[in-house]
Amino acid sequence: MRLIRRGCLLIAIAGLATPAVQADAQPELRAAAAAFRLLPGAEAGLATSSKTGSGVQRVVEPLETVVLLLESGGRRFVLITTHLSSPIGPGVSGELRRIAAQAAGTSAEQVSLFSSHNHSEFLLATNDSAAYLLQAGEPPPVEWLPVGERFAADLREAAAGLPARLVPVTVHHAVATEDRITYNRKGRRADGSTYFMREEDRLLIGTDFRGDVDTQAPLVVLQDEAGRAVAAVVQFTGHPVTSYHPERPVVHGDWPQTACRLVGAALARRDAALAGPAAAEAVPVGFLQGCAGDVNSKGMLSADGVARAEEFGRMLGERLAAVIPDLVPSVRGGGELAITPVGVPLGPLPPRAEIVADLAAIDDFMRRAAAGDPDTLSGVGLNFPRALSPAYRGKLVEAIRPWYVWALEQHAMGVAGDLPRALEVEVVSIRLGDVGIIGLPCEPFLGIGRLARRECRLPLVIPCGYTNVSHGYIPDAPNVGDREYMSSFHRYARSRPPFARPAGDVMALRAAAALNRSAGGDQTGDK
Repeated sequence: MRLIRRGCLLIAIAGLATPAVQADAQPELRAAAAAFRLLPGAEAGLATSSKTGSGVQRVVEPLETVVLLLESGGRRFVLITTHLSSPIGPGVSGELRRIAAQAAGTSAEQVSLFSSHNHSEFLLATNDSAAYLLQAGEPPPVEWLPVGERFAADLREAAAGLPARLVPVTVHHAVATEDRITYNRKGRRADGSTYFMREEDRLLIGTDFRGDVDTQAPLVVLQDEAGRAVAAVVQFTGHPVTSYHPERPVVHGDWPQTACRLVGAALARRDAALAGPAAAEAVPVGFLQGCAGDVNSKGMLSADGVARAEEFGRMLGERLAAVIPDLVPSVRGGGELAITPVGVPLGPLPPRAEIVADLAAIDDFMRRAAAGDPDTLSGVGLNFPRALSPAYRGKLVEAIRPWYVWALEQHAMGVAGDLPRALEVEVVSIRLGDVGIIGLPCEPFLGIGRLARRECRLPLVIPCGYTNVSHGYIPDAPNVGDREYMSSFHRYARSRPPFARPAGDVMALRAAAALNRSAGGDQTGDK
């Protein structure tokens, strides 16, 4: 390993060991990785996605991105993992993937961009929007903000140095368990209706309510022929919103970045025993966010958010570091990346009378919120915490009004029955030895990830959301038809009908099938 410093950019380069010839007939996998940190500095009012225009009020720490170049069977593919959320709009994501592909010597289709979905960040461009906000056609050319130009340049530099540093690696994996930092945020009332359970709601349920969460925390380490870590990826499932407040934005990596930092340090300490401290100064560790559509980290909108996020990061990082001695090598060799088109089923629009009634309720809510009414806490299936101002609550409801106007127009034109019956998306399936990584271009519900694990035969399957672009929340079959924020997110999408069963489950099945093809015949360790 070696470190390169350029201004406030620190790049940790891995993969400098001397290549060795593999002794067996397994396909060879080669890898190299780089990590860079983007510190936006003290720019006042740095742009954020806050719906009331709030700029960054405090920069706590730089945000880290890891670029991992892999080569197997003569083909190269790239994983970019970042603690920024904003790169998953189609314009910015597409441009960054093209930049990385050109620098690393591959095609943009072979580059996957994974976001931790950290909310405590800043925008990279003035005109990028999530995929669910765009109409058909190509997104407009990216209008970079200065900090976005710096990010793109840092990404190009990091990726360009990797091809010359590719070395043979083997894939090792282990799974930790963490059950203290997340909770299921989909609440159910006695009448059967559902609601978005934020922190103030969670505390009313009982002592430290958790509910149904994914407690698996996988660790995957790519090791060179001397047994040293070239790079690692970790995964956990939960919205990183502990340090986040949309009306008081900060820049902070939240608990995923803290956990990655601790895992990288633990791997460096292990490797120091193999080759001395100089050879193990930095291990790039990327974070993959799980199917967190209905799972939150605790402490959302709390006053002590940054301190609590770092505490949660230490909890997760220590659990992951503890399983490093338990890493097991893959039986399979090689790796590959595949992209599978999937049509997620869509259902009919609501009846016209229901749309008209909801529009009237939306307009009433917006009037009361604009007047500062503190009791603007629920309406049209949505609910809001007192920790958000009435003005912000009004903006959250205002954002769904265009969908209702569009739906009413479809009825008026007599075309409500002719709308698309599926949302077309692309699902990424990556195999690294015995490890399968599934990348979904949305905020998938927990059940989608569980279904993918159950259907895939690889020993370790890591289902992820927040990959390449965002089509918004996509529920699994049991959650279709509910009205709370996540399940009815199609209303934020401007011109998309509601989802129909089995909804996002089809993504899990198609991605698992792609991994099963890559896995080949039965081998030791298969499920």
